[in-house]
Amino acid sequence: MVKTNHSKPSQQATATPYIYFSLMTSTRVPLIFGTMTFGEAGKMGVRTSDLAECQKVLDVYFAHGGRELDTARLYGQMTTEACLSKLNLHGATVDTKIWPFAPGDHSPAKLRGFFQQSVDALGGHIKPRVYYLHAPDRSVDFAETLEEINRMHQEGLFEIFGLSNFASWEVAEVVTICKAKGWVVPKIYQAPYNAIARLIEPELVPCLRKYNIRLVVYSPLAGGFFAGHLTSVTDAPSEGRFETDTVQGKMFRQRYLNNTYLDALADVKAVAEKHQLGLTEIALRWLQHHSALESEDGVILGASSAEQLEKNCVDSEKGPLPAEVVTALDNAWLKIGIQAPSYIGQPGLVKQDKDGKVQMTTN
Repeated sequence: MVKTNHSKPSQQATATPYIYFSLMTSTRVPLIFGTMTFGEAGKMGVRTSDLAECQKVLDVYFAHGGRELDTARLYGQMTTEACLSKLNLHGATVDTKIWPFAPGDHSPAKLRGFFQQSVDALGGHIKPRVYYLHAPDRSVDFAETLEEINRMHQEGLFEIFGLSNFASWEVAEVVTICKAKGWVVPKIYQAPYNAIARLIEPELVPCLRKYNIRLVVYSPLAGGFFAGHLTSVTDAPSEGRFETDTVQGKMFRQRYLNNTYLDALADVKAVAEKHQLGLTEIALRWLQHHSALESEDGVILGASSAEQLEKNCVDSEKGPLPAEVVTALDNAWLKIGIQAPSYIGQPGLVKQDKDGKVQMTTN
């Protein structure tokens, strides 16, 4: 049985399902803060481990009106949720996710066990608002997983059921099963999406609109590729998402660091310089004003410093881009096309070893 410690005052505002606090922000599409860079020093993907620095970053987000925090069990190799439990969240909501580290992890017993791990890591006083299936566990019949999700929802363990990295046809299958059984249906979906990776547009976006599912996108800057610091496939940064000596770095290099992407970004950069605009600003303003996103959707922003987040929030609040810049982005996407990374999750890339440690593999 999942237990929540109610002895501490809740840091989470009472929220009505399907009402999103970031609608108070001054962006057209609400901003959500992605916490995957928080956690224990030395863990995969962690850039900020000092609690005071983490709080500074969060306070920048809160100052811009945001109140939605996104996390996951696997982030920071299972240390990010615990980090959040030690911060002042100022009434923000917390959404978390469970990745299928091994076949069978979305079976009822294991699913509930992972949820309890998240509750414990969050300190027992933070109730998850959204609980996502982080990727499909195709070894378990969807109906079996969804029945347990429904039980947990009926018990009041979370408010909103979400999906992430499911194929569009799998989303349709999940909704069909849930409606036929009278179970809670998914109301939110997370996918990778940016100006130079638009594979969700032809099928997934129409699917989500049909079923009234909110679309929240991550990787708005293509893992930092949009910063424009990489100019050659041989570039080897010593830190960051594209570093060469980590599995995560190898994954991002495989996704974006190729000549097609580099050439496309160079074309965009030339037009950006003509209009005296930075590449990251262009990427964020495109999502706000020229993408497939609607005003009720969301954009997940991450950051490794308060200064970086402040700039990204300010850029997101700016207006539409010049038409020439939008055309340059469209042409860049046409050049990239099917070479873009898929939005469909591959659970086998992230596993748990015998000691419970999270590992990532490129195999």
